[in-house]
Amino acid sequence: MITVDLSDRVVLITGGTKGIGRSSALEFGRAGARTYLTFRWGSADPGELQAEFVAAGAPPPVLIQADVSVEEDTEALLDRIAERESRVDIFISNVGVARRVRSLKGYRKKSFIKTLEYSTWPLIDYTRRIEERFGAYPGRILGISSPGPDHFYPGYDFVAASKALLELFARYLSAHLFEEGSRVNVVRFGPVKTESFELIFGREFEEFMHRFGIPESMMMTPEECGRAVFALCGGWLDALNGQILTVDKGLLLQDNIMMRYRAFLDERAAAEKTDKKPAG
Repeated sequence: MITVDLSDRVVLITGGTKGIGRSSALEFGRAGARTYLTFRWGSADPGELQAEFVAAGAPPPVLIQADVSVEEDTEALLDRIAERESRVDIFISNVGVARRVRSLKGYRKKSFIKTLEYSTWPLIDYTRRIEERFGAYPGRILGISSPGPDHFYPGYDFVAASKALLELFARYLSAHLFEEGSRVNVVRFGPVKTESFELIFGREFEEFMHRFGIPESMMMTPEECGRAVFALCGGWLDALNGQILTVDKGLLLQDNIMMRYRAFLDERAAAEKTDKKPAG
């Protein structure tokens, strides 16, 4: 088994107490890294989270309440980290918040700007402030995105726009920080079974997917996402820089009209076969 020792590394993950952020933090913790996890709205139970890390043989994480859109919170967060650490080695920009848009009438500039403040700008703002506070940029910087910029999802307008801009800035950051020794990438995850997924798409969407031949096994789990994040930032893939990587089990390849047509033909053939069976 290949192992990675990150016991001398410091990892900062925004939105790190639930879903993808939590699973990513556990992966880094298992490798010995010291993790700092931010949250805004109701974290997972701190005692439960700490116990989960201890059970995994990982250093307990430091949980810090901080709103990524508030500059004062960002400064206070870095103050807390600076009390213990002299640097931040890995930064994962994971927070994404947006209002669902059901039609063009739902487009509001204020809502769109707020989406950018949560889902796009922290990648840049945190990176800059880390350098200002510690004198060096994180060696590994990763933004969490989705297929939204290239695919239509109902109500996903503002999220998709914010993710598209996140990906653009990540590419430019990778060029600006290359000589600093930093590697900046973005990972697009397909549908992931998290609270955020349910809030954006609703409870019925997963059932709808299954009706069209997309099995539950095609959906990503937070744990699978966490392993992908760890692989990208754990030192194995340092040749990657300025890349937008899709991790979705091949779902986007299969989620098209021809795959749905094949499922329709299979269902029709099965129905015809049943009809031909003799009664009794």
